[in-house]
Amino acid sequence: MPEGGSVLKRKKCAAAFLAAEGALYAAFLALDLTGRGGLSVPIKYAGILLCLGFSLLACVNWGGDRLVPAALALTAGADWFLLVRSDHYAVGIALFLCVQTAYYLRLRRMGADCGWPLRSALALGAGLGLYALELASPVNLLAGLYFSQLLSNAVLAWTVRGRPGRLFAVGLTLFVGCDLCVGLFNALPAAAPLYPVASVGMWFFYLPSQVLITLSALPEKEDAL
Repeated sequence: MPEGGSVLKRKKCAAAFLAAEGALYAAFLALDLTGRGGLSVPIKYAGILLCLGFSLLACVNWGGDRLVPAALALTAGADWFLLVRSDHYAVGIALFLCVQTAYYLRLRRMGADCGWPLRSALALGAGLGLYALELASPVNLLAGLYFSQLLSNAVLAWTVRGRPGRLFAVGLTLFVGCDLCVGLFNALPAAAPLYPVASVGMWFFYLPSQVLITLSALPEKEDAL
């Protein structure tokens, strides 16, 4: 196929991907906002699987980033435990920590600094904070370590140049917003005014973050958007 035709096909595939994700996003937000969040679980998980599928398509057909499909496969595994099954939380969090390890490797390959002072300080701060609040259970410490690595990755991503780097940075920043909502959701009583905001906010931020991370895997020189 001529190069121009290949680029056009890729743009059409990207447009179809965005349209499908937009439809899923609207569907589960409508359910969440009307108090039927339990019905939205299959829709939410379908959105993550769609991100994985498109990232594999980008990798195989268009020379896209290979670490993103691997990270999204781990993400799908984590969400299987945390969203679909709603059990084995330590396994799900550990998988998300592996996701951030993959994204850190990608950032290094994209030219980001190693950021070890930041990563170490955030991890130590998370652990000390949990001990100070008397919340230092094994699961909470694992979650604190994971969040510290996500936050450091989000900071480092803003130092990367180019369109993929910008998409990746925005995606990771929205990922941070999602996990802040997760923290509020788990910490607040159900009667708190911010509880329903945090409940909806988790996936309000999460799926867009995964879509942007997926799109960041496309080669820069022939961006599909």
